[in-house]
Amino acid sequence: MFDLDFSPPEGLEISLWRSLLINLADRFAPERLAPLQLTAKPVDVGILEGDLLNLPWYRTVFTNLGDVISPETLPPLLLESQPVDVGELLGDELSHGWWDSLLQNVRDRLSPAKLPPLHLTSQPVTAFGAESSLQILDWSSLIAGPKVFLADAPQPAPTFATYQVAMAPTVPEPAPAHPGLLAARLQLTRDIVRTRFRRKIWISLAAAEAVFLLVALFKFQ
Repeated sequence: MFDLDFSPPEGLEISLWRSLLINLADRFAPERLAPLQLTAKPVDVGILEGDLLNLPWYRTVFTNLGDVISPETLPPLLLESQPVDVGELLGDELSHGWWDSLLQNVRDRLSPAKLPPLHLTSQPVTAFGAESSLQILDWSSLIAGPKVFLADAPQPAPTFATYQVAMAPTVPEPAPAHPGLLAARLQLTRDIVRTRFRRKIWISLAAAEAVFLLVALFKFQ
């Protein structure tokens, strides 16, 4: 195991002036290091995904035609792992007819497959007792005795309350409105309707202009 060191790095404890001098020294007189020698060999991974997406459409068409006409010959695949018999796959089993499923169910019913006995490695848990880890016990199994059914508590007799219906107060008739107020109300309503109509027109023009700009941007890009 490695000893974990959660202390801050040494660079945090250097003063500001010392850090400034070290940066100036690295700037004007950098350390001369030996040339880097690569011991690993580069692996040819072919064309990268980003370069493949940047290719024009005609190059991809010719590449696809070349793969169809003269595909690349690859060496045979060598499997190092041993295949495992998993039985019939679920897709193959669902593709059978209903009669195959009926015959299989009848065969399993009349002569079921004999499986080896099951060997349990875990110990059974005691249901109740001092060694049990359960906190809530089953009282029906702990208390022995006859069941007693108690009578229901008597229900109190219903009482009826009498009340009087109060008459609704008479609403006074509204006074007739002034003709000037009615004319001002009609004019205000007409101005609000016109304002809403002009707002819808301006919103439609702005939306149409935005759509035109987006189409021109993507089309002439």
